[in-house]
Amino acid sequence: MRNLRLSCAIVALISIPAAAFAQSTGSREFDEDIVVSAGSVARGINGVVIPDTQKTKAVLTSDFIQHQTAGQSVDEIINQLPGVSFQNNDPYGSAGGTLNIRGFDGSRISQTFDGIPLNDTGNYAIYSNQQVDSELIDQVSVNLGSTDVDSPTASATGSTVNYTTRKPTEGFHVRSNISFGEYNYKRIFGVVDTGVFGPWGTSAWISASHGTNDVPFNHYGKINKDQYNAKIYQPIGTNGDFVSVAAHYNENRNNFFGSIPLRTDRTQSPTNLAPRVVGTAATNRFPTTADERDYPVNAPCTTDAPQAGIADAPNTCGTSYDERFNPSNTANVRVNSRFSLSDKLVLTVDPFYQYTKANGGGSVNASEGRTSAVTTGSAQNPAGLIGYIGGVPYAGGVDLNGDGDVLDRVTMLAPSTTVTNRFGVIANLRYEFSDTQTVRVNYTLDYGHHRQTGEIAPLNADGTPTEYFPIDNPISDSTGHLLQKRDRLSKAILNQVSGEYRGKFFDEKLTLTGGVRAPFFQRKLNNYCFATSATGFVDCFGQNAAANTAYATLHPNYAAPQKRDLKYNKILPSGGFVFNATSDISLYGSYSKSVQVPGTDNLYNSFWFPVGTDAAKPKPESTDNFDTGVRFKSGQIQASVAGWYTNFKNRLASSFDPIENVTVYRNLGTVHKYGVDVDLSYNPIQAITLRAFGSYLKSKILDDVQTGGTAAAPTFALTGGKRESGAPKFTLGANARGTLGPVELGVQYKRTGPRFINDQNLPVFQNNIVVYGAKTPSYNIVDFDVRVHVTPPEARNQTYLQLNVTNLFDKFYVGGFGGTTANNATSFVQIGAPRAISGTVTVSF
Repeated sequence: MRNLRLSCAIVALISIPAAAFAQSTGSREFDEDIVVSAGSVARGINGVVIPDTQKTKAVLTSDFIQHQTAGQSVDEIINQLPGVSFQNNDPYGSAGGTLNIRGFDGSRISQTFDGIPLNDTGNYAIYSNQQVDSELIDQVSVNLGSTDVDSPTASATGSTVNYTTRKPTEGFHVRSNISFGEYNYKRIFGVVDTGVFGPWGTSAWISASHGTNDVPFNHYGKINKDQYNAKIYQPIGTNGDFVSVAAHYNENRNNFFGSIPLRTDRTQSPTNLAPRVVGTAATNRFPTTADERDYPVNAPCTTDAPQAGIADAPNTCGTSYDERFNPSNTANVRVNSRFSLSDKLVLTVDPFYQYTKANGGGSVNASEGRTSAVTTGSAQNPAGLIGYIGGVPYAGGVDLNGDGDVLDRVTMLAPSTTVTNRFGVIANLRYEFSDTQTVRVNYTLDYGHHRQTGEIAPLNADGTPTEYFPIDNPISDSTGHLLQKRDRLSKAILNQVSGEYRGKFFDEKLTLTGGVRAPFFQRKLNNYCFATSATGFVDCFGQNAAANTAYATLHPNYAAPQKRDLKYNKILPSGGFVFNATSDISLYGSYSKSVQVPGTDNLYNSFWFPVGTDAAKPKPESTDNFDTGVRFKSGQIQASVAGWYTNFKNRLASSFDPIENVTVYRNLGTVHKYGVDVDLSYNPIQAITLRAFGSYLKSKILDDVQTGGTAAAPTFALTGGKRESGAPKFTLGANARGTLGPVELGVQYKRTGPRFINDQNLPVFQNNIVVYGAKTPSYNIVDFDVRVHVTPPEARNQTYLQLNVTNLFDKFYVGGFGGTTANNATSFVQIGAPRAISGTVTVSF
């Protein structure tokens, strides 16, 4: 009986589409023969699969994903893989988070959705709250330290996260979830599969979801998320050819929350260094109870009442971080296709289109009049100017608060808005010379039109914004030109050609791969504002030609509005092997070279420097990634041990100041990093599965980093020999699942090691007083789930009740942060998500 069960499991797992283990359709096709290779089956335990590729890779299938909290972000779910560290901002995955894999932050990780790139085209960020509903994910594959040869990325110097949505079912099918939980959590999800219809075997599904919950910390903010998805699948013939067309729309309407400075106590005592996160009097966010997560905000509140004939001054209502909105609208259309041109020649084509509209909140005290003859920002300006100068909008005689005069300073909404239109294609042509020799050539296009503006809009009397997106109803100055804090247009263009060879030798025990990709990056940049410093500050006049000319005369040392066209090209080789030493043991190794082109913020900061100087063209960072390991898969056991090494050159780093709304960049030079990843699963009996995993990470910055001064007298941060900030030294995890009749029980554990706060690995100082230690403490998170089946677990149409508890012991911990070089400034971090209990009723028929 046991052998029968094992045979059935192997057959079922072989039927899992091996193509889903990589990102594009072409890469999935190319990897297929490696994943199911001679004497080795890509089988998994409890929804965790370790495929036999030349790279360190792990896969979570729908079996694992569907036991997590309904609608949870995929980036939180992969936190149960070695090498991955993710801090969720809220328990339900709808408010963002911080992702790190092998020390690579989110901007260096390529995340794809059915093969299309999801990283922001400007700053390369991953927005975990904008991912597809987890009920639709077939599986998610993580390359822990390398990209695919046709990856459409300008940023990934290391890891990739690739998830695919499921195919439509062959029969008509309906599934719905209704969830309730703590913090007033409510969510409903539904999907309808048409089944096969029409004369050509077409099938499709369409889904929708709506979720909302309260912010778990400040008793003020709300989180709202609506999402719609659809997919139509058309097989072509019987040899695996197909065309799939899918669409996605996601809308988030959230408040910011939980980002506060690291402190040891409220009085900044240098003798009390117990790591805690608390607020400060300056931000009006002291805790009101013993639990630092319970802090108040200045809301509800009332803005300054306008009075005719009086020079009104704004109060603080509507200006706190937690009152800001963080809205986003994202959409995409993606096509995946495969065409057999002959028995040996296969073409895959994956075109896509994406749209993003989002902003990050913020407010400003605007003037209804003109500048006075005082210092604004970093320079002396004469009286009478109109525009966005020194961080202040001067309207030049516009009544902003409706009191009939133009004497006032008025609090206005002033977010940084981004609108992106992006399209591209990934095309692969694969030719099989024989059963053991295959080659493919690829072309990748990724074209992003990136508009970044900073319009202003009024606030309501209670401090809430009148507009989610001021760009929809912008305010102009008295000359008719827009008042905005930034104004730039970028085109991020990638044209890439690549090729890869795969050969099998020695009775197919040894598989060798070798490839090369040649990306040609172009950044067409238009800054319509004056750059006033090297850290991103600008003065803007709404593209008013006369004002720009006059201001250039006043400040010849400023970088006037201009265009720049930058190009970055690189040849990136890769290669690897898989050797099946026995039917149960395989050895593997790989090498890949990767590059990250500087993001748009960094490039626009460089406008401060004259064209032709080194600083005017920031260098791209590059990595050499080495990966090797051994896998063992036999009967009840699945195990892997991987060692890796990365050599970083021109390691760029950035940190975001949420108060000033600016990003500061630094170049850490050369960084060496290495580590070990271990994963072990055991299935002692059919009803029980056990798993443990862990990772160790070591990084070393080779040199001290110059932070200021002059060429004759430079100043340096003491980074030489230190670790990179923001990445944990180690992670440990375990999970177990058991089945008893109609009841399934699961528990998962994750321990995240200490993370240095700054690249000097020094305590944080303020006013020459230590206010926090050099690193955050380790923390442990335990999640629990139980599912009670109403219908048999093996039934096609399942109905069940599921309870999920995240952070079971309500651990208070430092959540996500980006790291910094300085140790004498406030370090802002997210508060870790608290315990949350939720229940879901799933009905399908």
